[in-house]
Amino acid sequence: MALATVPKSTAGDATISRRRAANHSRARAQAVPFLLPALGLVAIMLLVPFAVTVYQSFTSDNGITASFIGLKNYGDLINDPSFVRSLANTFMWTIGTLILPVGVGLLVAILTNSIPGGRWLRFAFVLPYAISGASTAVIWGFILRSDGALNQAIRFFGLTPPSSGWLLEWPNNTLVMIVANTWQATGVCVILFLVGLQAIPAETLEAGSLDGASGARLFWHIVFPQLRPVMIVVIGMSIANSLRVFDLIWLLTKGGPGSVSETLAVTMYRQTFILSDYGAGAAVAVVLAIIVVASSWLYLQRQLKKG
Repeated sequence: MALATVPKSTAGDATISRRRAANHSRARAQAVPFLLPALGLVAIMLLVPFAVTVYQSFTSDNGITASFIGLKNYGDLINDPSFVRSLANTFMWTIGTLILPVGVGLLVAILTNSIPGGRWLRFAFVLPYAISGASTAVIWGFILRSDGALNQAIRFFGLTPPSSGWLLEWPNNTLVMIVANTWQATGVCVILFLVGLQAIPAETLEAGSLDGASGARLFWHIVFPQLRPVMIVVIGMSIANSLRVFDLIWLLTKGGPGSVSETLAVTMYRQTFILSDYGAGAAVAVVLAIIVVASSWLYLQRQLKKG
């Protein structure tokens, strides 16, 4: 004779749920005192300076005297062709950084992960990452000057280098600097993608091979989905780095000629420290902060929804 199952009491379930909720709330309340020092440090180091910058963006501030002028700085930025060009350059840097360092880094990691002697070939791509942005600018300055290595190589093959140089016309100067940044930034992408590739269980690859997947199919359907957590980190880092790039541009062109190769970070520096217009510089900083936070938030929200 089968035993009849006794259903659980609804009232008992509600009691357990309330007890768990109360324990969870109590645990969160107990954690607050431990979080306060960290939250206070974040407020002092980040939130307070940002609030001061936001207020300063509503003023006409020359470093000595300041007066409240409302949204005038933002209106001046919208009507400034240099600022519009700076936005366009920042967008170009973001797209270029997502396509080149991430794409080249993934390709190098895949190719050098399985071939004999791959670690030595990989070293050539990883080594520039150890070089600072300033050193990268100096190296590429020697390469791109009129008698530099690039023009000499072009002449060696019987071709004619551009008469205006590589850094004197837009958008060539921006594109060339994106390539220089790719040379320096690809290394970290290679390292992170290698970590992701080596974390894929061998059994997973063997199972895919037994099912008939090989080559591009194996990569696209088996390997690439396993790299998704690493891809999120790499793309997030690339977006943040592209939006705040400064040293390479400043040392190669100083944002010039004129201001045609400036990004928002360079524009902010020029307005603040070269022109001593601290209000306008703060307005550019606020715009840049909004773009960084918004793009990062939208990207992470999209990735979390996919997950």
